[in-house]
Amino acid sequence: MANDKNYWTVKHPDGWAVKREGAERATSVHSTQAEAWKETKERAKKTEGEAFLQGEDGQIRERNTYGHDPSDIPG
Repeated sequence: MANDKNYWTVKHPDGWAVKREGAERATSVHSTQAEAWKETKERAKKTEGEAFLQGEDGQIRERNTYGHDPSDIPG
């Protein structure tokens, strides 16, 4: 089940794309992975979701979670 709060940076024929999880089309396309990753994190922060950075090989290289942690969880 897709979570529309999550955003991904993925390889795209025109560079690197920012995609909302479950979406068919890219939200935006950037010439560098760094530019796309920056926007991916900004969008995930706004939705209090997760940001995923997918490498050219399809493996997740980095993952950031944003939002409120429950206060009853230690750590």
